[in-house]
Amino acid sequence: MYTLTNKPDMAYRIYQALIQLADCPQNGTNGMVVTQLLAGVLVETYLVFDDPDETMAASFDKLACMLGTEPYSGDLWDQALPPGHVIDAETERGRSAARIFFEDWMDCTYEFHDLMLDMVHNILVSWECEGIPREESLRLLIECTKLAMAYEIVAQELCDVAIEHHVTRKGWTLGDCIGALSAVSGRRLAISLNSNTCMIFKGSAIPDNLDQIVYVMTKEAIRLGVPAGSDWRFGLAANDMPINAPVELIQGMEPICNGFFEAIELENNFHQAVACAKAAGRMIAVASGGELPEIEPAIAKPLAMCAMSESYKYVCMDIKTALGS
Repeated sequence: MYTLTNKPDMAYRIYQALIQLADCPQNGTNGMVVTQLLAGVLVETYLVFDDPDETMAASFDKLACMLGTEPYSGDLWDQALPPGHVIDAETERGRSAARIFFEDWMDCTYEFHDLMLDMVHNILVSWECEGIPREESLRLLIECTKLAMAYEIVAQELCDVAIEHHVTRKGWTLGDCIGALSAVSGRRLAISLNSNTCMIFKGSAIPDNLDQIVYVMTKEAIRLGVPAGSDWRFGLAANDMPINAPVELIQGMEPICNGFFEAIELENNFHQAVACAKAAGRMIAVASGGELPEIEPAIAKPLAMCAMSESYKYVCMDIKTALGS
């Protein structure tokens, strides 16, 4: 199929689709959004290969050679990258766009990958004409791509290990796995926040920082077929109820999570929270998918929400107690 495709026209169509996704009627095209969308496109091409991490590294080397420069090697400036939950959302949009165009290229993934590199090369060169050095834009693209790849790998591997190890060998239920991954995500989020922003919330009034991680989990579950709806927060504990975090589930799951974080060098606690939330959303889809789900979506969704929110509050309370002592 690819031999019959007008390649420059295909690249232009993909570029136009990404520009439309990044366009803001008030402010025009957002270059950082384009960067994240491009990262998502690249991740989608890497995942087709048997060794996506090696493909990614080789791809970065080839792109640097095409641009005639190495990526910027200094420390990134403050807020150079969007928060992790934003990167996950935008790169997923890029991956979705890539899948639409990828269908015509399944007989030659290398050709599609090279076409994408040509497109990225042309975009970064054009940005340099607007005052953005190519080594800086290349560094930002690489950082977004690596983070999106890390989220995907951790989410998939944690789900696989949870099923193969905890369900098969330890007798956990899928509900236990959902609760454990959600709880670890809430715990990691609370650890990532300083004492001024890590506050106890009342009833269903979830703070913004937790809502951001919840969004990652819900979007992943919905993306994989779980019905959308307003029942995610059904049954959250009232503000006068004692905190009831699933401590045993956290203790059973967190060492495995730490192993993956160390293996892929995902050191930032907020990024770890995003990765676990993505895994929890995927596990919800596993448990609640199909015509005869093991757990009804109306049960799985609030189960995950309760585990995440209670674990978040549990860590926050520990921090406040330590500060007060």
